[in-house]
Parts: sequence; C-alpha cells; structure tokens
Amino acid sequence: MLVNLWGPKTISFLGCFIQLFIFMSLGTTECILLTVMAFDRYVAVCQPLHYATIIHPRLCWQLAAVAWVLGLAQSIVQTPPTLLLPFCPHRQIDDFLCEVPSLIRLSCGDTTYNEIQLVVSSFFILVVPLSLVLVSYGTIARAVLRINSTQAWKRALGTCSSHLMVVTIFYSSVIAVYLQPKNPYAQKRGKFFGLFYAVGTPSLNPLIYTLRNKEVKRAFRRLLGKDGESREN
Repeated sequence: MLVNLWGPKTISFLGCFIQLFIFMSLGTTECILLTVMAFDRYVAVCQPLHYATIIHPRLCWQLAAVAWVLGLAQSIVQTPPTLLLPFCPHRQIDDFLCEVPSLIRLSCGDTTYNEIQLVVSSFFILVVPLSLVLVSYGTIARAVLRINSTQAWKRALGTCSSHLMVVTIFYSSVIAVYLQPKNPYAQKRGKFFGLFYAVGTPSLNPLIYTLRNKEVKRAFRRLLGKDGESREN
C-alpha cells in the first residue's frame, strides 16, 4: 500500500468506477451501522431489562440488511453521474483514490447538479446519522447523570467508550472530506483525512473494539509476560 501511495499512479476508467462504487457503498454502510450501534448502546444503558426483548436477532438482521441496502443504493445513485462528467484532458486526480469530491474538481464542465447531489447525499448519509448518534448519546448521558452510582457510570462508560471513539474518528475525518469549503488548503487537508478514514479508521477499529474484550486482554497480558520471560532467558 505504501508503495502504491508513493508518487503518481495510473488507474483505468473501469478501475476507477469499481473503486468509487465499492468505496461509496462500504462508507455509507458504515455510517448507518454506527447509527444502529448507537441505538444498541442506548437500549443497553437506558433500558437494560428490556434489552433482550428489543434487540433480538431478527431485528439485528433487519438493521444490518437496511444498512447494506442503503449503502448499495447510495453507490448506485452517486457513482454513475460522477463518472459521466466531462473530465479535463490531463485526467489527473488530485487525490489518493477515486472519490466524488476529487472527481468533481477534475471536471471541466458544469458540475452544479453533481455538487447539489453531493450536498444532499452528505446531509442524509452524514448529518442525519450523526444527529441520531448525538441524540442517542445525549439521552444516555442524561440517564446516567440521574444515577448516583460510580459503578453505573463506569459500566455505561465501558459500554459506550469504544463506539464513541470510533464515531469521533470516523465522522470527523469524513466530514472534513465531504463538507469542506472550496479553497486549496481545505482540499489538501481533505486528501489527508480521506486517506485516514479509508485506511486509518478500519485499521484502528479492531484494536479499539477488541481491547475491551476480557479474553483479549488476558491473552495480550500473557503474550507480554511470555515475551518478558523470553527476553530474560
């Protein structure tokens, strides 16, 4: 990956189409899944006695299916109009990968429709889910503050901390790319954040989520202990 990022690279039109289609689909799906996970945290903290009744396996399958279908639909709607733009003769994408904002900047024609489409889709895929996440955590915070128990606060923090960390990292970088102002500095910064949420966030997700797992913690401590013993020997 580092070799591929070093210097300019060539990608075919079909390759760019496939990259953009998959990237848009997976990115949208993650936005919806993070919202679904916020709802799961809300039920776990605010209605723990009804958790098994509300968050049953069938609902989990349905919510996961909705997330994937919306991701696919967003990609179908956004990808073709973007790649049908009249691109400039040099066809040099000023980015690490084929993304909608960078492809719109590459166009030499009228991009008004595409920019409006990008703003509308960003509102429904980024702003609305993020608002639902914030409402969910606002309700959780209000419920926790009513409880005069340090143990309950720790339990709620343990339940929500990993998801809240992922939401902060993911949405801050995505918003920096898709809701950035039009100036050279913002575009350069957008490239960095685009690379970060495309590579950094997926790489950090397993670490953030699994380090809360007690079995993983024990295995990690055993590994460090064995490493220490081997060094002494």
